[in-house]
Amino acid sequence: MKCIHRLSLLLALFAPAASRLSAQKSGTDAVQSVPSLDLVRYAGRWYEVAKFPNRFQAKCARETTADYTLLADGAIRVVNMCVRTDGSAIRAEGRAKLAHKGGAASQLKVRFAPAFLSALPMVWGDYWVLDLTDDYSAALVGDPGRDYLWILSRTPQLNDATYQRMIAAAAAQGFDVSRVMPSAQAGDPR
Repeated sequence: MKCIHRLSLLLALFAPAASRLSAQKSGTDAVQSVPSLDLVRYAGRWYEVAKFPNRFQAKCARETTADYTLLADGAIRVVNMCVRTDGSAIRAEGRAKLAHKGGAASQLKVRFAPAFLSALPMVWGDYWVLDLTDDYSAALVGDPGRDYLWILSRTPQLNDATYQRMIAAAAAQGFDVSRVMPSAQAGDPR
């Protein structure tokens, strides 16, 4: 009986990932990341302007940021922060790496699990840069399964033309843009 329980647990963990992978490989509508990304220029602070709601940011009420720092070993330190409704801050530190050795810098894998779990593939999430302004002032980030989406900016507010560009880029890649939720930043009227 224990064996059946373990098998069921393993299937529950891996079935969603396998489903997304087969959908990715099967279609002409695969999500595409930007063809090139300069990680040195991409590093630094980004403000979350909008996102698909997700479970791991459920306690974030406002002022969500992500800081990316290139490390000597080629990895990227990721520090995500936000403010809860009670005014307290939440901070999560993780690591990012290229999704494929020698692959596009615009396709990363990110983990926030402890380092000792980094050998497990399920602790790594896809982080693909799907659109990026020429001056690296705004970015659209998502995953190939179309489950996650973020619009990021170098400033707390993003002009409407660039925001609409990011929404259009997401829609063109098959993301359900009706799910996009604006994120409150300092100075927002929300």
